Amino acid sequence: QLQLVESGGGLVQPGGSLRLSCEASGSTLNSYAISWFRQAPGKEREGVLCINYIDISTIYLNSGKGRFTISRDNAKNTVYLQMDNLKPEDTAVYSCAAARFVCRDTSSKYDTWGQGTQVTVSS
Repeated sequence: QLQLVESGGGLVQPGGSLRLSCEASGSTLNSYAISWFRQAPGKEREGVLCINYIDISTIYLNSGKGRFTISRDNAKNTVYLQMDNLKPEDTAVYSCAAARFVCRDTSSKYDTWGQGTQVTVSS
């Protein structure tokens, strides 16, 4: 029943910011963990940040520390990824995925995925 749709990607200059949205439909997000992943051309998919059902966040991407923040707005049934001080190496397709309650250690353990949104960081 749960469906996820990402939005907010685009072209941004190095040092700029973007806020990505992961909007859910078909079910409320309050019993789900939502994780952001990214995949750059020629590279493996990597976890970025996850927020669990009680709003505890886990960062998987060391290079995102101090720059990326995940948050949840239950009233809008949406999870956000705020990305500041973007770098060219952040260029990737960013996707959100859902699992029940807790963040998982492998992307294959997430049940529902959005379609992805392209983030390009370039001058």
